[in-house]
Amino acid sequence: MHNLGETRSSYQRTHLLQTPDTFIRTTLPGMKNASAIVHAAPQIGAAFTQYTAEFEADGELGPAPAQRFVYVLDGEVSVSTTVSSQWLAAGEYVYLPQGAIDSVSASRKSRAVVIEKKYVGSSGVSAGAAIFGDEKKVASTALMGDEDLRVQVLIPDKAEYDFAVNLMSYQPGAALSMVEIHVMEHGLLMLEGGGIYRLGDSWYPVTAGDFIWMAPYCPQWFGAIGKTPAKYIIYKDSNRHPLGEV
Repeated sequence: MHNLGETRSSYQRTHLLQTPDTFIRTTLPGMKNASAIVHAAPQIGAAFTQYTAEFEADGELGPAPAQRFVYVLDGEVSVSTTVSSQWLAAGEYVYLPQGAIDSVSASRKSRAVVIEKKYVGSSGVSAGAAIFGDEKKVASTALMGDEDLRVQVLIPDKAEYDFAVNLMSYQPGAALSMVEIHVMEHGLLMLEGGGIYRLGDSWYPVTAGDFIWMAPYCPQWFGAIGKTPAKYIIYKDSNRHPLGEV
């Protein structure tokens, strides 16, 4: 049945909530037997691109003109570089530095989060190396001492890396302790559960499958609602001066 124009999705100057009923697939250059749901891109003011890649059998991504981070949602993805080749299952991920010669493919239907960002250098700092990881092997820490709100850091918080990707997990009823307003922008995909997100002066119900983009200085807050934990994967720029390369 047609929804007569109703949706939870909302696009404002400082934020975007994109719900699955509004997703549109497209093919990016070099993709084979695959499509992309582009969530965030420079066209909305973002300094990065984030999309969900949907692979069919023998699907493949095209080249990236930037750093690339891939987190497998379901299925199995093969990542090959000049020095390593690995199969990644759900919950496993890879960071590939800008300029790396890589191949990202799948032999069967699979989905993955893909984040791409032009590298911002820093004087005296060498670019970070490739990283293969598994979320099950990444320690979680309590955020600001709250054991019901835990963070897993997937990219090392080191000067070599100019962005971060974290997993955030909330027990039912857990919430951020404050409304955050800061210089970093975010791309966020809800993985499990749901709750209420404050973005700017608006309050949105969100659930697994929703995507959120937050511009710098967008007021933001989240609280988990329901009987099951909430979990999301979130991008932010980090470790660089706001003026850029110095």
